[in-house]
Amino acid sequence: MIARRLLVVLLLVTGSAQAAKKTVPVAAPVPAAPVLPPCVASRVEPPLTGAPPAFRDCDGLPVMVALPAGHFRMGDVLGTGTAYEKPVHEVTLRRFAIGRYEVTRGEWMACVAAMACAAPGGDAAGGDPQLPVAELGWNEIQPYLAWISQRSGQRYRLPSEAEWEYAARAGLESQYSWGNLVEPACEQANAFDRAGHRGHPQWGWQIECNDGYASSAPVGRFPPNAWGLHDMLGNVWEWVADCWHADYEGAPVDGSAWLGAGDAPACRKHVNRGGGWGNHPRTLRLSNRDADETAARSDGLGFRVARDLGQ
Repeated sequence: MIARRLLVVLLLVTGSAQAAKKTVPVAAPVPAAPVLPPCVASRVEPPLTGAPPAFRDCDGLPVMVALPAGHFRMGDVLGTGTAYEKPVHEVTLRRFAIGRYEVTRGEWMACVAAMACAAPGGDAAGGDPQLPVAELGWNEIQPYLAWISQRSGQRYRLPSEAEWEYAARAGLESQYSWGNLVEPACEQANAFDRAGHRGHPQWGWQIECNDGYASSAPVGRFPPNAWGLHDMLGNVWEWVADCWHADYEGAPVDGSAWLGAGDAPACRKHVNRGGGWGNHPRTLRLSNRDADETAARSDGLGFRVARDLGQ
């Protein structure tokens, strides 16, 4: 009788142990974000003699160009644009810095590796790391801006629409950063041309020249504007900070982003500028503007960054 009780107890104990083995999960190790070295700011040589100074706040972050304070006429100064670009108005800006290039896939993927950003859509996470990152909605960009701000100790953001046009014009009142003629476009910017048409034969608005790229090109492959900024026109459209407004009536004149002044429907869309590889050069005019739904993604839509400078 005693032996039988001992056997029952032994079976109960071993059964409980087996049940415990089956019900206690083993937690998978949580991968740690890589430890990044401290930021060290450095000067970067400008691509043109007389161009504003350039710098990088931290290794792996975008190269920035420090633009002077100034004023300019914003909008359709030549009278060849659309109602979206009117009325022409004078804007006065404080000094600020803007990216020399569009943000690249490599720069974005550093943020992904740090577990601060999500991988972009489409095939934008792979390929040449010097291609501009695309397939990102406006809101999806915000974690990258927060990450590089935290890394550098500086306030990074999207440029305002006025800052973008000021930087793109670099003191000019022409159609393009290279003048008023469409013909030199393939030498100056990545627009839709014969190479693009070969890759996308269903599109029939190509310009009859060949820039060598059927879609986006690695940043910096085309000449910079007078302030040393590459790809302000063409390659990919660039998100800016502003909500969409159908014209410039009531637009800020201090260079700040136009956020709608309480007009919530306006911020269903955000402005993008500069045109892209899929557009005829007519769309690459310095004053041309467009907008997309805030969540919109496209392989022809990316961004560049701006940051404040001390006054």
